[in-house]
Amino acid sequence: MRTRRRWLAVLSFLFLFSLCGGKLWAQGPPYQIDDPVPVDYKHYEFYIFGGADGTPVEMDSTGPAFEFNWGAVPRVQLHAILPWGVVAPSNNPVYLPGGVGGTYFGLIDMELGAKIAYIKESKHIPQIGTFTMFEMPTGNYAKGLGVGKAWYRLPLWFQKNIGPWLLDGGAGETVVPQTQYRDFPYGGFLLKYTFPGDRLEFGGEVFSHGREGFAAPQTQASTMIDLGGYYHFKHNPNEQFLFCYGHSVAGQTENYAYVGMYWSWGKDAKVPAASGMFGGAPGGNGFGIGRNF
Repeated sequence: MRTRRRWLAVLSFLFLFSLCGGKLWAQGPPYQIDDPVPVDYKHYEFYIFGGADGTPVEMDSTGPAFEFNWGAVPRVQLHAILPWGVVAPSNNPVYLPGGVGGTYFGLIDMELGAKIAYIKESKHIPQIGTFTMFEMPTGNYAKGLGVGKAWYRLPLWFQKNIGPWLLDGGAGETVVPQTQYRDFPYGGFLLKYTFPGDRLEFGGEVFSHGREGFAAPQTQASTMIDLGGYYHFKHNPNEQFLFCYGHSVAGQTENYAYVGMYWSWGKDAKVPAASGMFGGAPGGNGFGIGRNF
């Protein structure tokens, strides 16, 4: 049943995306939904960010965290995040066997990934691609700062631009081969608008995930609505301020927040560095197993 609902959502996205075409814009952070648009070839992205993703069982925060994306070859982006964070279980007996332990700060699981655009956006076809994530066990498992084993995210993303509007969505499966964790599906869709002048982008997303296991804050499924966007600085369009906040509307109570700074650079034989910004706009995406801060 869960698989049927997930792929029904994907087919709905395909229908929406087939309506019309437009200029290619990307997103990702600060939203929980990602996109199929890699960083431009020979271009780079760098983020410094922090955030939180928690439930009454446990509140986990991330920061400082550092993200780097590289357009290594055409239509392929390599990705890495080096994050520090805090785990703060509630130790409330109501949520046993979850939410138990001390509050700790330290290095959490590092993220590596590769985004690949398989189908490029055209007038009637959305851009389609994957953004496979490999979560490396760099955090202290005994303190709850890491899973203790490598785990993976396997999504499929779709995106369509319609003038100043962007539609993005998809679904995936998280695979966590560790005790008291579960494999679970996740996905959703986002609608974003770029205001005249290209200085401000604002959007809203619906994001859902399944139960993640008693060792995670998200012990039950949840559906959230998040609102956020990007502010492009006037004197440097390759520098942006990112922000987002969301709250659950169904399932387990959950809060999500993200704030960060973003820079991009790079050039090729035809396009100066500053003018290449939007082909490689933010495209990477809380702490907690279901999201990729």
